[in-house]
Amino acid sequence: KFFTFISLFAISFTLLVLMVATALLDHVIGTMKPETRLDRTLGVYMLQLRGEDGRSTGLAGYGFLDRYVRNLPGVERMSISEQVGYKDAYHNSEKISLYVKRTDGEFWHIHEFDFLEGGPFTSDDEKNINFVAVINQSTRKKFFADQPALDKTIEVDGQRFRVVGVVADVPILRLVPFADIWVPNSTTVTTNYRRELQGSYQAVLLARSRADFASIKTELAARLPSVEFPNPRQYNLAITGADTRLEFISRMFMGNGSDTYANTLIAVLLGLALLFMTLPAINLVNLNVSRILERASEIGVRKAFGASSWTLAGQFIVENVLLTLTGGLIGLLLSLAVLRTISNSGVIAYADLQLNCRIFLYGLALAVFFGSFALSGAAPRRMSVSSCGCSDAYVPLTGL
Repeated sequence: KFFTFISLFAISFTLLVLMVATALLDHVIGTMKPETRLDRTLGVYMLQLRGEDGRSTGLAGYGFLDRYVRNLPGVERMSISEQVGYKDAYHNSEKISLYVKRTDGEFWHIHEFDFLEGGPFTSDDEKNINFVAVINQSTRKKFFADQPALDKTIEVDGQRFRVVGVVADVPILRLVPFADIWVPNSTTVTTNYRRELQGSYQAVLLARSRADFASIKTELAARLPSVEFPNPRQYNLAITGADTRLEFISRMFMGNGSDTYANTLIAVLLGLALLFMTLPAINLVNLNVSRILERASEIGVRKAFGASSWTLAGQFIVENVLLTLTGGLIGLLLSLAVLRTISNSGVIAYADLQLNCRIFLYGLALAVFFGSFALSGAAPRRMSVSSCGCSDAYVPLTGL
């Protein structure tokens, strides 16, 4: 019973950790609302400036993106947005902190938000410096309780905006579209941002198709030598790229600003996953060998009464299949409970972590295969079992 408990715990816990990690990864790079077109979306997220005396790596400025990234061949739509910032808002003399994102009208055509009220602001709103805003449902609840928010006003960072739309909450792990409130870029206090090479902005490029990625990347690289620097003695080289979400993450954590390592990052993640599943498997092999040896007398008696080696092997295969499936069921229930707990806890703002059924089935199938066929009973071996008086009993090798 002890060995069975340990086996069930190891199987269910391994699947639980795998499901939580996969759900978090899906929230960062997976295709889900409002980012439903990631398969043909690129982004210019970072910009590195180099010179003889050093380098500066950070977000791009609006001026750089507007002048050197617009009208790339193969791009259907382009949006320039400011990185989300934490601002103070006031309601009935109460301070409420909100995540504010400045963006443009194209932003709403690239991303697919669920509008609960009204609609998005437009490119004309940005052009005409209209103080309008789209808010999420949590912000509506904080300011207006259960009442409609359309055409009401919100004061944020000393500016007053008229609400033109309300959308469903976006998880904070969706790095590009996330915010509590979205307002036009032009409502920035000063216009200096329009001239900056580096700043707090990023561009999202919606390609006509994935086949256009190569030409978009090539054209952007060809434009970089023509960048005009306000002080060429300080910086005279600009380095950036139009990246997929995975390429951007690899550039940020593994690159040097000029290169992406998406394939390397995938290999590292797969290697970590394989290592995470292999180590428990090896431990379970040893545990199950011990569990079988504890039943040596039972095996010897069955062998003495005429059971063949393959009959005994089949018995342990069936037992391990049932054991693995039971552990998988426990892991499934635990995963659902933990994912729901994390989502409801508020630790990750607006998270709605979902079970990745495909990955779960892959993990369970892998456990069943290796536990039942690769290591469990497929190669019975002879051993002496003195406790039952049988000198030629068979004990199957066992695995997961």
